[in-house]
Amino acid sequence: MLRGFYTAASGMYAQQRKTDMLTNNMANINTPGFKEDQAAIRAFPEMLLQRIEASSTQTGKVKQIGTLNTGVYMQETLPRFIQGDLQESSLQTDLALSDTDGRPVFFTVDDDGQSKYTRNGRFTLDGDGLLTTAAGLPVLDVNGNQIRLNSDQFTVSNNGMIEENGVQIAQLGIAVAENADSLIKEGDSLFRTENNTPLPNAGQAFTVAQGFIEGSTVDASRSMTEMLTAFRAFEANQKILQAYDKSMEKAVNEIGRVNG
Repeated sequence: MLRGFYTAASGMYAQQRKTDMLTNNMANINTPGFKEDQAAIRAFPEMLLQRIEASSTQTGKVKQIGTLNTGVYMQETLPRFIQGDLQESSLQTDLALSDTDGRPVFFTVDDDGQSKYTRNGRFTLDGDGLLTTAAGLPVLDVNGNQIRLNSDQFTVSNNGMIEENGVQIAQLGIAVAENADSLIKEGDSLFRTENNTPLPNAGQAFTVAQGFIEGSTVDASRSMTEMLTAFRAFEANQKILQAYDKSMEKAVNEIGRVNG
């Protein structure tokens, strides 16, 4: 009986975590370059039930009854690295990346001396003329240096070369992830490697579009459908838990009552 409590509770907890993930996806539906998360829900290892035959005189003689599932859990969430739609913004400081060989590429930014990566190309110039993210993190060039400009009247070529008044200032530091699932997702649309090991240069595996931003990959209708499914699964597990609770109450108050 108690195993049923844990099985139903694990299902409720897994669906709650999935709902939180889907809610975060929906909240970032208009965030440039946002990659929606997907849940990986797995079952706990099954238990093999056995019993010793009472009628047998042979010690250790065991008969298998079957297996018992002990519930599920949400193992991890993985970003869905697919190309988002490019949306024109007409702002010179807005840049959008496009993957050209299927491997996801990223802008490189500096976060307190650590290289972080983002697909959100909604950049701006700070008071010192540095090209930064909306959160104020400096964008890095191919050599790992911060990019300083005199004004927002600059041009960016398809290969990420920045020119101002006909002079080449720097080339954007575009990194490529050979194994995107190993990236760790942080806030403000940032990713990092597990040991903060720099990602390799993307070479020619990308194109940059100036005056565009990449839309998020969140599918609103599918996310709403998955959210409703998660709610129903949560309610179903809740009803099972309530049924177990009533059974336990009956066992304690009626079956276990000692008549005087």
